[in-house]
Amino acid sequence: MREIYLDNSATTRVYPEVLEAVRHAMEEDYGNTSSLHQKGLDAERCIRQARDTLARLLKVQEKELIFTSGGTESDNLALIGAAMANQRAGKHLITSAVEHAAVGAAMRFLEEQGFELTVLPVDQYGFVSPEGLRQAIREDTILVSVMYVNNEIGTVEPVAELAKAVHEARPEILFHADAIQAFGKYRIYPKKLGIDMLSVSGHKIHGPKGVGFLYVDSRVKIRPILYGGGHQNGMRSGTENVPGVSGMALAAEIAYRDLDEKTARMRALKQKFTEGVKQIEGCRINGPEGEGGAPHIVSVSVEGVRAEVLLHALEEKGIFVSAGSACSSNKPAVSATLKAIGLPRELLDSTLRFSFCEYTTEEEIEETLLALKELLPRLRLFRRK
Repeated sequence: MREIYLDNSATTRVYPEVLEAVRHAMEEDYGNTSSLHQKGLDAERCIRQARDTLARLLKVQEKELIFTSGGTESDNLALIGAAMANQRAGKHLITSAVEHAAVGAAMRFLEEQGFELTVLPVDQYGFVSPEGLRQAIREDTILVSVMYVNNEIGTVEPVAELAKAVHEARPEILFHADAIQAFGKYRIYPKKLGIDMLSVSGHKIHGPKGVGFLYVDSRVKIRPILYGGGHQNGMRSGTENVPGVSGMALAAEIAYRDLDEKTARMRALKQKFTEGVKQIEGCRINGPEGEGGAPHIVSVSVEGVRAEVLLHALEEKGIFVSAGSACSSNKPAVSATLKAIGLPRELLDSTLRFSFCEYTTEEEIEETLLALKELLPRLRLFRRK
């Protein structure tokens, strides 16, 4: 049976070139970067090359990048590290109601440590208001975190406007953006956008799992959250993941080749899919559909059918999608994002996420629409009374 993979916001298939780069690093450049012999120097060269590639793509300094185990660690290092390092200036933090759990849970941990947290509401499309953020800033505010692209409904937050609102209020306040769903889809230049810290994950851009990085502007004070051998200038101890870092940097380089063409094609597929979904009775699209939405994410609520039931019905046809964020747990839970945008209660557990990539084809979109048209009337016959 043919497989149609439409869960690319959960993870992506690695590029063939990345697979080869990872294999080479594991077979040839397998030394420890801390070793003084040639094998160690070869491994260190791989890390330097990766750092150069990523710094060039973001137009930042190489020393401003910290390699991590992925998006969750990058978010935690940014938030916990910056809050702890700057708490003498204040203990007030601001975030939004639609953040990924890696940000939300880290913020709740900081609340337990005595910090105060303001959670900004969003509108029906998931947008954070720059004016609302401006009004929430206090004299003791030290850190604001708002994601670049929402991982569930694809909302592209106005990060430049939000960062401007923060820095106009008080230049010393730090602005962090979780860019895990945005990197590889948008040209992101943190210094131009006013972003002080930026989190990225490798496996969302056809790179390996278990690797990511955090951009930290050189003027930002941040404390490590992992301690040990003092790797990466003491900011992230632990033997560097040479295969992962090499693969992630190559994946980023490939992702940004012909980026405009790739994203335009994904956006065309998204439009075809959303227009088809609207023709199906009892279906609605969540989040913005135009330029305000990411080119690769579509959230669909289906009346009368639970998300888990429809997910497995599609799976039987070889179509793989997601019921909300796959990063949180494999156990279904009510989405904070869907609640925040005011989705009716009866649709909270009836929403699926379809997410595309450069490998997605028009034929796959057509087959998925046909499957939905066939399955939904049948599944609704068994709806709960």
